[in-house]
Amino acid sequence: MNKRIIMASLALAFAGQAQAACTAAQKAELEALDRNWSEVARKGDKKALADIYSDHYHDLTPGAPQDKQAAIASTSAARPDQPPVKHDFYAIHCEGDTAIISHRNSGTWEGDGESGTWYARSIHHLVREGGKWRVLANAGHPLDEAGVVTYLDLEWNLADVAGDKAWFERNLALDYIGIGSRNGAMQGKKEAVADVGKYKVTQADSTDVMVQVEGDVARVSGIYHYAGTDDKGKAFNRKVRYIDNWIKRGGRWQVWNSQGTEISD
Repeated sequence: MNKRIIMASLALAFAGQAQAACTAAQKAELEALDRNWSEVARKGDKKALADIYSDHYHDLTPGAPQDKQAAIASTSAARPDQPPVKHDFYAIHCEGDTAIISHRNSGTWEGDGESGTWYARSIHHLVREGGKWRVLANAGHPLDEAGVVTYLDLEWNLADVAGDKAWFERNLALDYIGIGSRNGAMQGKKEAVADVGKYKVTQADSTDVMVQVEGDVARVSGIYHYAGTDDKGKAFNRKVRYIDNWIKRGGRWQVWNSQGTEISD
């Protein structure tokens, strides 16, 4: 039996959740550094890496090269055919001359006639040395199934804000059933996709998230706070307690059913 419960309140920086002690400019600078770090590592640019790592760098990932010189020496030569790694769900915290960056990583793999997507999470500790941010410590780990589903469920928020019909086409199961929090109406996949974009969502946050996984079925519950304007142009600001059930088919998680109940203040 594979069962794990995760309590999560993951920040979506551009969806309205606050992250303490970082200015917008600092967040942008740190995220840009992190993305550049990934790119120069993919290219095998050891000179650039030497400037990114602190002289006191230490990798806390089990089995990884531990100090700066070992980390740089282990960097492979550039491989242009290597698929790029996608980084998202950045959470950044600053305190004086130190900062913590956490984000999700994902990429594709192929082998033995099969293909799929892998997911991991990274945590980086940075310090400001001589007026420049440098990486002091690093840790990373693959996401287990509960972690994968947690982030996928939070992707729903971003898809609501973007009015991204393609996300719902891709992530709702063909036999999806949803029960709306506004009127209790049942929807299949076709109706749910058709509704995307009718409400203009400007804020979408999830808190009190709990994930349980049993084999190829996962249950996610939490509180969804969203705001914007409805299909008649009227402003709304609502909180919904929700339960989403996900099912894994063909190696990929999809939303099987969803139900929400509005929370009255």
